[in-house]
Amino acid sequence: MNPDMHPDLPISATLEVRDRCLCFRAQRAARAPARRFDAALKPFGLSNGQFSILMAINRPEAPRISELAPFLAMDRTTLTAALKVLERRGLAETSPDPDDRRGRRLHLTRAGQELLIAALPVWRDAHDAVDADLAGNGIDAETLARALLSLA
Repeated sequence: MNPDMHPDLPISATLEVRDRCLCFRAQRAARAPARRFDAALKPFGLSNGQFSILMAINRPEAPRISELAPFLAMDRTTLTAALKVLERRGLAETSPDPDDRRGRRLHLTRAGQELLIAALPVWRDAHDAVDADLAGNGIDAETLARALLSLA
């Protein structure tokens, strides 16, 4: 037996968490497609997270950070840090909210729009490949998407 193992924390507890924990499984399952989309979007200088943020900003009315953070399931501090990177690259910008000067509205720049236009077909191809992999394993992508949304 491993001398570092505590008798009140047996390997069976670790195996129980591995086999039962939805959070662990969701995190593990999310990393694989994240790597696939990161690789697909790399030629555009984007991570899948940055692509998602930019797409979430692409709305008829510029969203507030306070609206976007929960939509992306991110805390405001993390979203603000990620936005700074996109702003430095000239892909997004913030402006004061005309309805509440304390708030900020998010906008895609022309460069951000053009980058998304170029990246979207590659994202679609990557997504089609993921959908095909799921179907090959007997999993309906739409059903899975609805189940994931129900957890969110």
